[in-house]
Amino acid sequence: MNLKAGLALVLLAVAIAVGVTSFKKTVTPYIGFTEARAASSGMVQVNGTLASKDYVLKADEQYLAFSLKDDKGDVMPVVYRGTIPGNFDQAVSIVAIGAYKGDHFEAEQLLVKCPSKYQTLEEQSKQASAGAAS
Repeated sequence: MNLKAGLALVLLAVAIAVGVTSFKKTVTPYIGFTEARAASSGMVQVNGTLASKDYVLKADEQYLAFSLKDDKGDVMPVVYRGTIPGNFDQAVSIVAIGAYKGDHFEAEQLLVKCPSKYQTLEEQSKQASAGAAS
């Protein structure tokens, strides 16, 4: 093998290694509430539903504190500082991206899934009544 081909292979290997390392740093895995509480560092994603409509919203301060409930019934307090999603109280599912700090999950980003505009009114009212019952 000549020098140019060897150098090209080394540069290709270095480029692949840098790409894989960069990709791993940007991935934020979905984990459960228990794992989020135990995670020592790094960004993670947790998802669930709004545990209750009793949340603290200070729009002028861009502050939101609420409780997220997972599919196992576990509840975790979440604090978010940033632009509050306008459709937050209609959320069917909420993904919080951040880290657990102290006694709550400190979210840096919120992803809110709302009822589909393509659902019938009957399906939306069923979901609303199911959410109110829990």
